[in-house]
Amino acid sequence: MQHSTPLKVLLSSAAAKIPLLQALKEAALRLSPDAKIVAGDSSMPVVSQYFADEFWQMPRCEPINTEAVIMGLLQHKISHVLPSRDGELLFWAKLAPQLTANGIRLLLSPEPTVRLCLDKRQFSEWGERQGLPMIPSYQQPESDHSLWVVKERYGAGSTKLGLALTKDQARQHAIGLESPLFQPFIAGQEISIDAWLDNQSQLKGHICRYRIKVQQGESQITQSVRLTAYDQLIRNTLEGLGLTGPVVLQGIISDDQQLHLLECNSRFGGASTLGIRAGVDSLYWSLAESLGMDLGAIPFLPLSEPVTQIRYAGDLYL
Repeated sequence: MQHSTPLKVLLSSAAAKIPLLQALKEAALRLSPDAKIVAGDSSMPVVSQYFADEFWQMPRCEPINTEAVIMGLLQHKISHVLPSRDGELLFWAKLAPQLTANGIRLLLSPEPTVRLCLDKRQFSEWGERQGLPMIPSYQQPESDHSLWVVKERYGAGSTKLGLALTKDQARQHAIGLESPLFQPFIAGQEISIDAWLDNQSQLKGHICRYRIKVQQGESQITQSVRLTAYDQLIRNTLEGLGLTGPVVLQGIISDDQQLHLLECNSRFGGASTLGIRAGVDSLYWSLAESLGMDLGAIPFLPLSEPVTQIRYAGDLYL
């Protein structure tokens, strides 16, 4: 179904996120034949500028630049904004009322939810209060666990992650972190859950995928898998958080087949294009819902066969 509204979607912090940019373009064109995708980034040059319809070298997403960002959005006639980096989510979430006032739709969860998901300590404490199987978080490795994981409390990316460390090693590793967080190490299979929730925080669809090879916090090799035993737990968690739009929930399945929840990204994930391929049509659903379409009439049809995604660098010649 095509829509007459001229769609002009900004992918903010576009950097080198070519698969996301292309998936966004594909989704937008299904709704409007003249849809345009604008790659926005504060750096120049960036890889994405060669794959988008337009490039905007944006001001940095910081409160001091709020007015300049709004001005730029209006000048570029942006209809929708999709933020893609943890460091900018709160900036956009706070801007939501001003964007709405200017007729610009933000494809992002509400500010309190974004704030909760960015803080891994708050997230695990919230889950424990809800009776969910969270991996607990500590300010110091003081309890009786033998091995520890040390990570930054805020944001994503595991470049500074310390894995399976003793207490002493964990304390030593933490010296190099800004806001270290300690969690007991749980051996098992890492999974990501690509999901989409509507404006009422009702889960429309999700798929699980094994993270087979992870580099700098993102899956390089990942495979979709049916894990229906965890469906209700996943639904309770995501809806309970009050999320909307595309999100990624992360966890570990331990040897006793328990799912332990790790963290949640209130944005489209680095490898979430596999989610689209497997049936979670998140970018299309977000745009369609924002244009007032009845999403009840669009079925969620997950693939029954597993799909493996391998992410690799490619070349473009101009």
